[in-house]
Formats: sequence, C-alpha cells, structure tokens
Amino acid sequence: MRTQSFLNLLVINDDQLYAERLVQLLSAYYDNVNLGFLDDKEELLKHLRQPWDVLVFGKAYDMHFTDVVSLVQEQDIDLPMICLTNEEVATTACNEEGLPAVISGTMVKALTIEQEMAVVMAICLQHSSLRSRRELKTLRQVLSEAEQRANVLIKNSKSAVAYIDEGIHIFANDPYLHLFGFKSMNEVIGVPIIDLISGGDNVKEFKQFLRQFDKGSRQEVEFNFESVRTDGSTFEAKLQLASATLEGEPVTQIIIQHNSHNSAEVAKRLAEAERKDNLTGLDNRRGFEEQMAIIHQQAVQGLLSAGLLYVQLDNVGKIRSSLGLQGIDTTVKQVAYTLDELVPDAQVSRFSDTAFMILVQNKKTSELEELAEHIGSRIKNMLIEVDKRTTSTTVSTAIVKIEKNTAEPAVILERAIDTMSQIMVETSNSGGSYHIYDPSEHASSNDHALAESLVDAITNNRFELLFQPIYDINNDRSDFFEVYLRLPLSDADNTVLTPDQFMAVAKKHQLLEKIDRWVLINACKKINDVRKAQPEARLLVQLTSASLVDKKLPIVASQLIKAVGGAAGVLTLQFNETDISDHLTVAKSQFSALNDVNCQIGVNNFGSSAKSIEIAHFVQPDMVRLARSYVQDISSAENLETVKSLIIRTNDIKVDVLMPYIEDAATMSVAWSVGARYLQGYYLEEPSSAIKVAS
Repeated sequence: MRTQSFLNLLVINDDQLYAERLVQLLSAYYDNVNLGFLDDKEELLKHLRQPWDVLVFGKAYDMHFTDVVSLVQEQDIDLPMICLTNEEVATTACNEEGLPAVISGTMVKALTIEQEMAVVMAICLQHSSLRSRRELKTLRQVLSEAEQRANVLIKNSKSAVAYIDEGIHIFANDPYLHLFGFKSMNEVIGVPIIDLISGGDNVKEFKQFLRQFDKGSRQEVEFNFESVRTDGSTFEAKLQLASATLEGEPVTQIIIQHNSHNSAEVAKRLAEAERKDNLTGLDNRRGFEEQMAIIHQQAVQGLLSAGLLYVQLDNVGKIRSSLGLQGIDTTVKQVAYTLDELVPDAQVSRFSDTAFMILVQNKKTSELEELAEHIGSRIKNMLIEVDKRTTSTTVSTAIVKIEKNTAEPAVILERAIDTMSQIMVETSNSGGSYHIYDPSEHASSNDHALAESLVDAITNNRFELLFQPIYDINNDRSDFFEVYLRLPLSDADNTVLTPDQFMAVAKKHQLLEKIDRWVLINACKKINDVRKAQPEARLLVQLTSASLVDKKLPIVASQLIKAVGGAAGVLTLQFNETDISDHLTVAKSQFSALNDVNCQIGVNNFGSSAKSIEIAHFVQPDMVRLARSYVQDISSAENLETVKSLIIRTNDIKVDVLMPYIEDAATMSVAWSVGARYLQGYYLEEPSSAIKVAS
C-alpha cells in the first residue's frame, strides 16, 4: 500500500542507470519520484538548496560519505542518508547477521549496492521517519501557538479563569483575583483550590470530583458549590474543569461562574458582551451592524450625513510569518487603541480579524479624506513592541459616504469592500493608501459602455495576451509562462486597460466566466503552436472567482490539456488567495477535480492573510506565487528571514514557491537563496506578446 504519493530522492553515484533502477523499483510505492543525480561536491552544494526527502550515497568523484554527512550537518538539514558499498567493505560495516551496523531514523550504513530491494525498503522507511518528524514539528508549532493564543485570550477574558496543578493554584487572571479578593497573582499562587470552597461536605465532594477528572473521566466537568472569599464572605458559584497546557506542561483549567440572581442584569451584561470584541474592547461586527442600522435610518430621514471608513491592516502575512499569532494580536490591539484615540467622537468597531469600521457623522468629503490620510500617517509611524521585538504596519482605507439617498447598509458595505479591492489592485497588494467611493465613477452609462467593449472583445477577439517567462531553478529552464490580459480601446491615444480597470464592471455584468474562458482558449492556442517546436513549454493562467466555483471548469481544462498534448503540468490555473479563502470548501473540491485531469493549481498573492499556510495545506495547490509585499525591501535581514521562513513552511507541505517582482540586481542576488523553485520579474524578462523560449 502506498503511504506517500511523492518522493524527492537525491542520489550521489557515478552510475546513473543504477539510480534510474531505484526509481523504477520505488514506483511500486510512490505515484511520483523526483530524482536528483550528481557525483561531485560542487553539484551537491547546489542541490542542497532544494528540499529532499532521502539521500542515497554510492560513489562520488571527490567525496566520501563522511564528507556528505558533514555538509548536511553544517547546513542543519534534516535529510535521511543511506550509504551504499560493495561486499568487501560491507563485511566491516555490518554485524554478525550481515545487517548494517548503523541504523537509525536518519541513517542506514551500510547496504550493498546489489541489495536493491533492501535499499528500496530503507528509502521508504527513512522517508516515513522524516515525514513523522516533519508532522511532529508542525504539530508542536500548532500546539505552541494555540497555547499562546489561549493564554492571551484568558488574560483578557472577563470570565474568572485559573490554572491548577495537583489542586494548587499556579495562575489566575484578573477577574478571578477580583472575584475572590486577592490583590495580586503572588497572593493566589500556591493556594489550594479547596481553600476557596466553603463547608466540609462541599470540600469532600469536590475532592472526589477532582480525582475522577484527573483519572480521565469527562462525564462530569461542572461542580456547583458555595465559595468563600478571602474576607470570609461567601457566594454561590459553578466551577468548570478542562484539560490545558501552560508553558508546555499539562495543567487543569478552572472557570468560576458567579451565580447571580439578578437575571435582568445578567441578560443586559450578556447582550453587551455579545457586541464587544474580547481582544480590543471595541464593538465587534454585530455591534457595528447595529450602529450602522441606526445611522443609516437617521441619514435616510435627513437627520444627518455620515461616512464609513473601512480600515484594513496591510502586511498581516509578514507579521504572522515573523512574529506569529502574538504579533498579530499585539498589532491589532495597538491599531485599535490608536483609532479609538484619533476619532473619539466616532463609532470604531473591529469588523474582522485585521479590519476595522469607523462611522463618523456630518463630515464633508474633504474632511473624510483628511481623516483617512491622518490615520494612515499615524499608524505608519507607530513602533509596535512584541516580546522585545519591534514591528510596524500600514493600513489601507476605503471611504463610503452615507447620505439621504444612500443605498441599503448591505450595499454600502459591499461598496466599501469593492473599494478596498480596488486599492489592493492599484497598489499591487502592498496597500498603504486610501480611496473614496465616487458614485460618478460607477455611473450606469459608463458601466454599460465598458461592458459593451468587453462583450465586443470576447466576440471579436479584441483582447490581447502577454506572456512572461518564469525561470525554473530545479530544471534550469525558462519555458514556463504566465499569461496577462489586456483590453485595447479604440481611443486616439491608444489606451490599453488592465484587468483592475475593467474586472469590476465585468463582474457586475456577469462577464467574468466568459472572459476567463476566452483567456484559457486563446492562451492554449498560442502555447500549442509553441509546443510543436518546444514540447516542454507550459502555461500559468490567472482566473477569477467565477471560474473557481464553475463546475464545468475541470471539463474545459481537460479538453484544452488534451488539445495541447495531454501532458501533466502543461496548464496551471492560478486563483487569488482571497477568493480561495472566501470559497474554501468549494475550492478544495474544485482543485481535486482539476488534479484528476492533470491540471495543476497555483495560488496568487500568497502570504497576504494570517492563515496562508493553513489555506494551502487544506486545498493542496502545486505552487504558490508570493505577494508583492514579501519581495519589497528583501535586502534587509529581517525581511529576508521572513521570506525564507514562509517558503520553508510552504515547502514543508510539498508546495513549490514562485518568487515574482524581481525588478533589480539586488533582489536577484538574494532570490537564489530563499528556497523558491521559480523566479520571475522584469529583471529576468518583461512580458511580451510573443512566447519566447530561451535556447
């Protein structure tokens, strides 16, 4: 039974036929084996920049096995190794039973070259061990981040929460201290939990309750009792137990709920809590929607005018890669406090993980723009301290006015989101800008005129396609081409529109799917002609969210792949990370169907969200294309390490990385070292209407 569908195998030997024989035998256990073959030290140093699963050493031109081990260890690479030798040497490296004297989870030394099946089994077992180590490393990181996030939430929680170990307090948050009358954490640490329980019967029952929980029983996790404060007063309470970890060690979490008899007051507090964000203390999305409904009603009645500012953090992916979830939470809190300070008379809400909504009343358009500019400048100059490290961020702001003849709240919100998308397109996803929604820019006459041009371009093939080569480091080739769409207009000044200038109108008039189909068909026609002379040429085509949810797309892709030769990988369809995140389950199903017809998948603008790795792990693309923000300022040591970290984590889930926007020699000089498989940019070659395959 196959346990892993793909293997990266590096063979060091002077007999390539032997390496090919190993690949043939391994095909019984793997769907695909990527073979790397070399026989000298210089080539090895180059190959070690790439991710490998197992290294098999036979005989090299200028190296011994100990040299290889030293090189791998010096570069701190977790790479299992198998040493092959001849019968004469094997007798001194094997035990009495003829088995290798050295066998571990990272090395087998030594097997004879003639023992082909033993070598194959050793490769499979070493790969399985490596995969287990990688999964364990990932799980430990996930557990650490989960514990860190849980502790941050507990410290900021309004519920009374404490940790105990063998019945003794080792941590308690502020609500817990206040509930029992402790003045500081030092006072509660070391106090037995039973000291807070009033009455002998209660204490006896609680000890039995706690013993059952420690033994693994989870049938009862709640305990009602009379609790006693440090001043001797008592109150009715309910205690809940849960297993937890603190600094990696197992502990028991307890939550104390004060049983209040004032149900009206409790209901009021609950209602207030439901509209508040725990991390920042601002209104949450529910609170925002309630305020939005009130202001909208007043605006429609002519009682006031208002403005909606949609403020979005820009470099979330980079902060998460370098500082983890703690960095995200600290940044969000600092930005929240700053916004609340800058607009004290406005309604500031945390709309989503890294976005805020601000409702301001009775301000002119120019005043709204001044406010957005002031917010952007203030936040850009902030220095945010995260666990003895410093980070910074910028924000993008979309502005929508709310007046007497305004649209419904849902439409206003959609306009804000669309305006934010426009900002991201205009700034190549780097943000740091603001834009106000101008109804005149979206007038029906202009929309219809552009829509008619789009229909004419689809019908009469008036679109243009440009092709930019992508350099494949693994194969040392530039026969992989990304496709770019352009719409020439018949104006006297030869205006050419890019997708960010017409896709909003295309979406409104339901033309996205037709445009995607036109691009696919015509790009494949072009590559088909090229493949007659260059059979390895292949395409990377960006599609919209309309194609992502189109159930017919796998059929269309299958037909086009067959038309251009039927080779796996000849066509890679690329979707924006935001669209994938918005349709996660649909995307996973769609990608699976596309993989079944030998169509590869790419993710564009990768790393722009806080959950990019999780998204990629869930949908399993073949490659990802880094967001522009990762390439900017890559010459700085911190930014370079952030990029390397993201690429390593991406490679760990078996996904190749494309590093785009290489526009100068400085960026090119470091691009080789980050671990990406593909390189692309104007420094290498600009897009062209012709597909040029380098000889």
